[in-house]
Amino acid sequence: MRQRVVRVAVGAVAVALVLFAVPLAIMVRSAFFTQERVELERAALAAALSVGPQFASGDQVELPSAASDNPVGVYDLKMQLRAGKGPRAADLVTRNAAKGVVADGQIGRDLVVAVPVTSAEDVVGVVRASVADTVVWTRVILAWLAMIALAVTALLLAVLVARRQARLLSEPLESLSNVSRRIAGGDLAARAELSAIPEIHQVAQTHNAMVGRLTEMIEKERHFSANASHQLRTPLTGLQLGLEAALTNPPDDLRPVLLTAAGQVRELHRTVDEVLALARLGSDQWLVATPRELGQLMDEVEARWHGPLAGLGRRLLVILEPDLVTIEVPGSLIAQILNVLIDNALRHGKGSVTLTAREISDALAVDVADEGSITIEPAVVFDRGTSEDEGPGIGLALARSLAEASGGRLVLAHRSPATFTLFLPAGTVQDGQPVELAAD
Repeated sequence: MRQRVVRVAVGAVAVALVLFAVPLAIMVRSAFFTQERVELERAALAAALSVGPQFASGDQVELPSAASDNPVGVYDLKMQLRAGKGPRAADLVTRNAAKGVVADGQIGRDLVVAVPVTSAEDVVGVVRASVADTVVWTRVILAWLAMIALAVTALLLAVLVARRQARLLSEPLESLSNVSRRIAGGDLAARAELSAIPEIHQVAQTHNAMVGRLTEMIEKERHFSANASHQLRTPLTGLQLGLEAALTNPPDDLRPVLLTAAGQVRELHRTVDEVLALARLGSDQWLVATPRELGQLMDEVEARWHGPLAGLGRRLLVILEPDLVTIEVPGSLIAQILNVLIDNALRHGKGSVTLTAREISDALAVDVADEGSITIEPAVVFDRGTSEDEGPGIGLALARSLAEASGGRLVLAHRSPATFTLFLPAGTVQDGQPVELAAD
């Protein structure tokens, strides 16, 4: 690209120089020859002043010392040289001047100017001045050489400027190409540098926005996969353990085992449907996803987690104020958050798990507490990848993102006993629109 830009710029300058220099060269030549004719005429007029009135009767002429090297001659009416330098017999230009007008022309290799000498309004002689045209051509050629030197200098400057401009134009594009190759190689953090050139600046901005959007979509897909696997891991584990136990020690009646497995499969189906539904909706629509009454939702959560906790000898207590039973909440959203919090209490906590729904001011608060303690710093407890053991550290990050995207907040209320509180607007769904929780 750089070479093409330089070639175009230099070609344009060269064409401009040619179009400008050719007429100028012709004008310079004409100007030098015109100037020389003026000088010859001036020299002839100066000599004519020295010719006296008695020249026609044979009076001698004393020409002034010339200020130039131009040969000057005085001719009588017989067109014969009487004084100075010139051909003995008058040439055509000199004869034309004898008619009473200033005449000029080129005779052979000489430029000639002839001026009539008058006395009492009668022509008594002619003064002839001449110079070799090689003298003028020497000046013209020197001027042309100076012009050529200026043209070459201008062309060199054009090359330097074109190379600099080509570099300014090509470097941002080359950088953009390198960044694109890095992105194609998997470096999604690479971004194009912005340019001082508005057009390239806009291209870089658009490229960065596109890459940012693609990165966001890829990250969303990655998070969805991680979130889905996290939400499915517990029910799948329970189903697997139940079936393996039945295979190891087959009971006489398999019906209870099959009913339990069928219930767990239905729970898996519902979890998959909820995760997919949240994935298809925009985050601004999560709050109105699948509205359900809070009392029904708490019963479903209790039914899901009572068995796993009881299997570990732990209790699940659900406390719900009567006035809140019929409040509609986004069931899929709240269910996913509560499942994450109770699963976290099951894996990392100890003792009884208490699920409490209460109304405070203009918000609905749902507490999930156990008798354990949080050893992780509160500032990073919701960061993705943070875990108290070897787990992936996805659950709490997922729960907070779901809460915040829906206008609510999830906070660590107490480190010991470990208590997480989910704050939602008191009327979480009104006329099909989400109600945002006011910030503190």
